[in-house]
Amino acid sequence: QVQLVESGGGLVQAGASLRLSCAASGRSFVGIPLGWFRQAPGKEREFVASISGYGAATYYTDSVKGRFTISRDNAKNTVYLQMNNLKPEDTAVYYCAADSNPPYQYNDYRTYDYWGQGTQVTVSS
Repeated sequence: QVQLVESGGGLVQAGASLRLSCAASGRSFVGIPLGWFRQAPGKEREFVASISGYGAATYYTDSVKGRFTISRDNAKNTVYLQMNNLKPEDTAVYYCAADSNPPYQYNDYRTYDYWGQGTQVTVSS
């Protein structure tokens, strides 16, 4: 059974940092693009960041550029999201996902076919 399990969320003050992790099991995701999405209450799920199969390319939504960094460790089948200078508007449930079906459309959640259960990130002002 394929599973993606996120961890690292929490409640922090504005300006703080968090590092989210997403560990995959049940199959290897080496060479498979991975991404992070988030969903705030009453809002649609939105793209946050994505990384290509071997990490050569990364993509970010404009609101997190310069603050968030996505990375992956293929040996550990894990993807990370380092979040710095967090803002209250970053509050959401964060989901990791894998896109095993080409073509790779990094910011379209509909193309991702494996999802984690989500981890809550709450940023207070």
